[in-house]
Amino acid sequence: MIVDFQNCSIFILLCFFTFLCYSVFFFFKKTNDLGPSPPSLPIIGHLHHFLSGLPHKAFQKISTKYGPLLHLHIFSFPIVLVSSPTMAHEIFTTHDLNISSRNTPAIDESLLFGPSGFTVAPYGDYVKFIKKLLATKLLRPLAIEKSRGVRAEELKQFYLKLQDKALKKESIEIGKETMKFTNNMICRMSIGRSFSEENGEVETLRELIIKSFALSKQILFVNVLRRPLEMLGLMSLFKKYIMDVSRGFDELLERVLAEHEEKREEDQDMDMMDLLLEACRDENAEYKITRNQIKSLFVEIFLGGTDTSAHTTQWTMAELVNNPNILGRLRDEIDLVVGKERLIQETDLPNLPYLQAVVKEGLRLHPPAPLLVRMFDKKCVIKDFFKVPEKTTLVVNVYGVMRDPDSWEDPNEFKPERFLTSKQEEDKVLKYLPFAAGRRGCPATNVGYIFVGISIGMMVQCFDWSIKEKVSMEEVYAGMSLSMAHPPKCTPVSRLSL
Repeated sequence: MIVDFQNCSIFILLCFFTFLCYSVFFFFKKTNDLGPSPPSLPIIGHLHHFLSGLPHKAFQKISTKYGPLLHLHIFSFPIVLVSSPTMAHEIFTTHDLNISSRNTPAIDESLLFGPSGFTVAPYGDYVKFIKKLLATKLLRPLAIEKSRGVRAEELKQFYLKLQDKALKKESIEIGKETMKFTNNMICRMSIGRSFSEENGEVETLRELIIKSFALSKQILFVNVLRRPLEMLGLMSLFKKYIMDVSRGFDELLERVLAEHEEKREEDQDMDMMDLLLEACRDENAEYKITRNQIKSLFVEIFLGGTDTSAHTTQWTMAELVNNPNILGRLRDEIDLVVGKERLIQETDLPNLPYLQAVVKEGLRLHPPAPLLVRMFDKKCVIKDFFKVPEKTTLVVNVYGVMRDPDSWEDPNEFKPERFLTSKQEEDKVLKYLPFAAGRRGCPATNVGYIFVGISIGMMVQCFDWSIKEKVSMEEVYAGMSLSMAHPPKCTPVSRLSL
């Protein structure tokens, strides 16, 4: 059972008091020589700004009042906050190499948030090796084209499931159904097969993903209060839960690895796991990847790819349901280009500019990760006046950047047409970054657009969506992405029979 720390008020107060003392006597520093900073309180610094509401909205509020480039501190920890397209451009061009590491302490030998992970690894040989492998073999255009049939099959199965729900007049939660579809595509593309319902693999993976999402909040808590937790001897509690989930992933992935090693001599196409195992066995490889690094990478793929695509699809479909005129225009485009005799295919996407605009607008308003957290590895100076000490945490408010009123007209409105008329790549401005930017930006951006595009395209082409009232767009952090606080129950109504 996972402890719900939000309800453990005594535990939190104890950690809070301990950390106050720790900050006062050991680490609290004056910051007068740093950049612009809002008024703060003794000891806790700017913490009071974030005690209520969602972090990305709290950051947006403080930046609107005090400026797009700020120095904050929570207790003794310094933070540089970036909240405008101009400042984002400066950071990801002039200082990109310096911020290519994440200040995330590894949790023992766990496959989940552990030292073998790709996303938490410092920018070095391992990260460069994986990025090169992705770019030259796994995610190159030819590889994506070869796996197109897999996605077409899974899209057809997704359509048939929704058609069955429509015939039975059953309501669904779009995010949950899309998560199953996305997970099947990711598994088949990366390990050559989907997980089996019969032997319990699907349910095991689903439970592990749910537990991992629940743990993500606790991991954030650990990263902020790691020292006092260690002083109180409470880190073992966190480690136990994390290692339990890690062992579950380890057992599942070891079986898959064994399967791939058994078929090693067979003459067939190599999937992602085959390529990584080949690199692991190659004594002359430019980087000697370990077995744990392979397993950790797949854990991150399952969690990141599944969660972000499903939530993006759900948010965008909610916007379409709330805006019937936009939904109608999108459906007209699909009917004109694809017709009503066959299912939409990903080869249709380049010919559907309004669908592409809808996907981009959904990502702009509802980025999967609203806050991008990095670390300044070395001290530097931003814009010739803003001094940054080494090992300072950087927070880029992606949510705030993509709703900046100086860069976006009607920034809080869902208007896909803005991507049909405006030039998005402007000099010295970085205003659209749903998948981050720079060296540590998401390497699978093109695949992400395909997943979301064909999901939304199929649901708009083949179904009307019956809902009793307007969808609430209230946000909440659930798992690793920004989620809907009240996911709607929609009933698909079939409009085509394919």
